[in-house]
Amino acid sequence: MGFYGEWENRLKKRCAMIQVEDALNIILKETFPLGAEKVAVLESLGRVLGESVYGGRIIPPRDNSSMDGYAVREVDTQEASPSNPIILDVIEDIPAGSIPKRAIGIGQAARIMTGAPIPEGADAVVKVEDTRQTGQRVELTVAAKKAENIRLAGEDVREGEEVIPAGTVVRPAEVGMMAALGKSFVSVYQRPVVAVIATGDELADIDDPVSSWKIVNSNAYSLTAQILQCGAVPLLMGIARDNREDLLAKFRPALRADVILSSGGVSVGDYDMVKDIMTEVGTDIEFWRVAMKPGKPLVYGRISGKPIFGLPGNPVSTMVSFEQFVRPVLLKMMGHRFLFRRTVQAVLKEGLDKQPELTYFVRVHVEREGGGYVAVLTGEQSSGILKSMVRANGLAILPKGVRNISSGERVTVQMIDDSFNMTLNPEYFQER
Repeated sequence: MGFYGEWENRLKKRCAMIQVEDALNIILKETFPLGAEKVAVLESLGRVLGESVYGGRIIPPRDNSSMDGYAVREVDTQEASPSNPIILDVIEDIPAGSIPKRAIGIGQAARIMTGAPIPEGADAVVKVEDTRQTGQRVELTVAAKKAENIRLAGEDVREGEEVIPAGTVVRPAEVGMMAALGKSFVSVYQRPVVAVIATGDELADIDDPVSSWKIVNSNAYSLTAQILQCGAVPLLMGIARDNREDLLAKFRPALRADVILSSGGVSVGDYDMVKDIMTEVGTDIEFWRVAMKPGKPLVYGRISGKPIFGLPGNPVSTMVSFEQFVRPVLLKMMGHRFLFRRTVQAVLKEGLDKQPELTYFVRVHVEREGGGYVAVLTGEQSSGILKSMVRANGLAILPKGVRNISSGERVTVQMIDDSFNMTLNPEYFQER
């Protein structure tokens, strides 16, 4: 029968077109977070914590002033008012970073700056706006309340407290807190290395001379950008020509990556050899062809436990397939809990006909109109029209089982532009 004949028989069981949700379930049930690694605290930004961060010290370490003003004893100020100011002796100045030299006694005060430690004997701070200093004395026009304008020791972080739980995505606030706790290195989930292989005799590098029978290898660039946007690490393998030797020469070294992506060569043409090559290097193919448009001729399998994707070659198909399948895999490998883009309900401004057995991902631009959102097609929906992706901030999901979508119907839109998410009202979006 031969190697490829045997492979064809095995593949027949798996070549029936699979639904989007079923494909995603197969992929994600086999995907697990990578191990953790220690990185410098600034390098943890955007990463997922691999272990909880605990308070090894209290913050603040001692009582300190939250205002510029005067450290006083509450009992000495009880009769103070604008018409009856209380006069206290100023015994020292306490700038931030210094140590108080004297305790506050009866009828005394200390001029204190924001962040400076509270001297012994004082139990309140009167802000400078409510005082008037003359020489070594200060007039108080308001009565102080105990602990007023004082940040108490340990009120931010208690010793031994879990401050940031494992699984948290690190933002600037977490970076600052970890620095405050003296954590110069922290544990985060590793970033997967993603090999990118572009296939096709027709492809040219970006700096190659322009030719009417060649096209620039834009897929490698869009995929690399999508990988970087996820926070993973791209590994560019270059262009593989449409022959067995060249494809093997690119696929074999790509296997050292955590995830392998190829674009092109997964359809049914004589030169579409990627499925064969994937099997030859040891891939256990799970499925080929997904009931979606664009992106139907997608191959997925595992090799040594690693996910390997044969993405379609058309530019939009490549990007949409990455959004639906590869992006959630990378996020899960990096320890993220929320794997999917936000969705918004929007009114479709133009009607569409579709094949009922397929889920469509239609490129749209979502904008606010009245109290809701509308979705406008960004142009021709051919899978080769990359400009329609450039103009899109969302993908309208037209589900299987539906033949026609009329103008004015409400649709679910997957938002692919992160900046748009900042403008959404909470009542209009949801986590998938």
